[in-house]
Parts: sequence; C-alpha cells; structure tokens
Amino acid sequence: MRQLKQDMTRVQMLVGDALVQTGGLMAVADGVPLSAPKFQKSLERTMELFEQSTLELRQLCERHMPGLGYYGSRSQLPAVSVTGSVDLLHGWLHIRLNTLLPHCRYQTPAWLSDTIRRLLDDYEQSGGVLPHLEQALLVIDEHSDVEGRHIFDQDNKGWKTVSNALKGRLILDDDQYTLGVALLSRRSQANVCHIFLLDPKDSGDFFIGYFNHGAETYFYHNHWTADTQQNHTHF
Repeated sequence: MRQLKQDMTRVQMLVGDALVQTGGLMAVADGVPLSAPKFQKSLERTMELFEQSTLELRQLCERHMPGLGYYGSRSQLPAVSVTGSVDLLHGWLHIRLNTLLPHCRYQTPAWLSDTIRRLLDDYEQSGGVLPHLEQALLVIDEHSDVEGRHIFDQDNKGWKTVSNALKGRLILDDDQYTLGVALLSRRSQANVCHIFLLDPKDSGDFFIGYFNHGAETYFYHNHWTADTQQNHTHF
C-alpha cells in the first residue's frame, strides 16, 4: 500500500494545483482584469494540470487495480462511454471522441494521445481488428456549436496529435505521401469529434455519402447499406 499512498499523494497534489488555478479563472469571471496573453496562459495551465491529473490517475489504476494484466480481467461494471468509442462504421475505422479537440494549444496534448491509444487498445482487447494501411486518408470531422473555433489552424497541435497517435500502429508514417488528411466541421450541439481512417480508394464513397446524404443521418446513425458493421467497443 506504500506505492498506492505515494501515487495518491501525487494525484492529490495535481488536483489541488488545478483547483487553485481555477480560482484564478473565477476571479477573472468575477471581473478581475487580466490581459489576453495572461488569460490564455492561465487557461492552458489549468487544462494542463487537469490533463496531467487524468493521466496520473489512469496509471494509478493500471498499477493497482486487482486482477489486471490477464485475459478475462475486464471490469465487471457496465461499460460507460466517457471519453469516446471505437467501431467499424461502413467498414471504416471510426473513432468518436466525446469532446472537442484542444483549441489554441502550442504543445502536444498528452491527454488526447493517451486517450486515443487506450481506445484502440480496448478495441483490440475486445476482439476488434485494427486496419494496417500502407496509405490512408485521415478524416477529422468536428461537430461543434462553439463560435470562433480555429481548431484547424496550422499552429494548433490538437488535430496533429491524432495522426501522431495513429502513426506506427495503423499506418507506417504520417508524411504527405503516406497519409492524406481531410479536416471537416459542421455546426452541431453534439460537441464531439469523429475520426475516420480509410483506404484512399474509398474516399469517393466517403465524401459522396457525407455531402450528398448528410453526415448526421448517413454516417453516424448507420443509415447506409447492409455492409455496415456493428462491432464496437467503449472505453
């Protein structure tokens, strides 16, 4: 239990620092003046602390959870899709993130990389088969009702983290000759991010369906053909 105590102390320190940081944001919300650069820095520091707390807690659970590490040791609790899910939608790998991509981040968001890795791990452990493509098209489709989103700016590291998380596992590399990228967005109150990885030869079918039939009904509610596969998992 000594290691558990040390690990929990670490998590408590991070959460405490994060809560202190939110106090500064509350002061701004109450009218305390703060310059735009300092406000931006405060927001990113708050997010960094909460993300690090999440990563540390995930590692703590892996280290101390009884029964972990052998086949059949999955949790007895019902699966709850908190962070996202992985499935095969119309035969294409589909990752759904139940949040928006990090906005205006100038450093790689570790939380996002770790989340994608764990979703893929859980999918494989549940019997799913991940594709391995020599060339691929990555489609990132964000649904949001947030005004002023600039998530796909070149300086933003959020969306680039997605391709980095897939590199070496589903595709050999993410250079321009190996991986094509399509960045899509639409207004929606869902505030989620859909990620597809497909063979470039299927790009015609994908975009015809997406734009001609509507993403909300065509892709994300399985309204297509009998080839739609239902194998899915949640993390």
